[in-house]
Amino acid sequence: MVDQPADVAGMKEMLLANDYVADQAIATAVFLALTLERPLLLEGEAGVGKTEIANTVAAALDRPLVRLQCYEGLDVANAAYEWNYSRQLLHIRAVEAARSGHVDLASLESDLYSEAFLLKRPLLRALELSNEGTPPVLLVDELDRADAPFEAFLLEILADYRFTIPELGPIAAEPPPLIILTSNRTREIHDAVRRRCFYHWVDYPSLERELAILRLKVPEAPETLRREVVRFIQSIRQMDLYKNPGIAETINWAQALTSLSYVALDATAVDSTLGTLLKYQDDIQKIEGSEAARLLGEIKSEARAAQSAAESDGENG
Repeated sequence: MVDQPADVAGMKEMLLANDYVADQAIATAVFLALTLERPLLLEGEAGVGKTEIANTVAAALDRPLVRLQCYEGLDVANAAYEWNYSRQLLHIRAVEAARSGHVDLASLESDLYSEAFLLKRPLLRALELSNEGTPPVLLVDELDRADAPFEAFLLEILADYRFTIPELGPIAAEPPPLIILTSNRTREIHDAVRRRCFYHWVDYPSLERELAILRLKVPEAPETLRREVVRFIQSIRQMDLYKNPGIAETINWAQALTSLSYVALDATAVDSTLGTLLKYQDDIQKIEGSEAARLLGEIKSEARAAQSAAESDGENG
């Protein structure tokens, strides 16, 4: 494992060294969650990079990543642990056969409810890794997709980094894992969960930050193309679309345009590649054609004005 940074600036540098361009607020949230050993709830629109934060922190700190993908109907058996009933039944039959039907029931029950018959799911695996000296990053992804009863089960883990298996007793983690929960806000997360976590809203990146992400992720793209791609995407996020493009779509679009040898945006480039940026036909129809041309005109006009201002400043200087 790698020691965590001593301050927020160090955290920001560590994330950048692992290809994540964090702003001050994100770096602060992660630093405090690590330093104060508190779960971190990241909320925001789909595609803004919440899950990637957990992936990057795990890689940067050289910690295992344990991911629990939430979904409707998720329960303790799939999230934490389950008894291996088929193996228990085989064990019972084997004991009966070996002892010709004379079985010590108390001893058999003790054997059946031991760790040998326990199927360990992500939550239990995360606690055990901590106890083995390698506290992981536990990612509880898209918690808003799970049901309210599952949130209630999480409360003990979030508060005390433990949960109880009735047949075995409490399982606690020392040192605790870093727990990162994400939500796309398709429904509200219960207040009891929120109170046990630090909270951070992850928004779409600013123009400057998104441009920095493209420079890092698509270094082969021409600078003019990167700038126009980011300005175009920033513009359409202000429109009434069914699904705004996320950071992954920004990267994919820049890669697609670069592979097609474009050095700048034009109407043909936009209309022919919108499927890499937008994922719903209604959104594509809203942008392609005249609307795309209008946005391109504004972007190129702003770029020319900025260049003229910069040249004027240079002459005056």
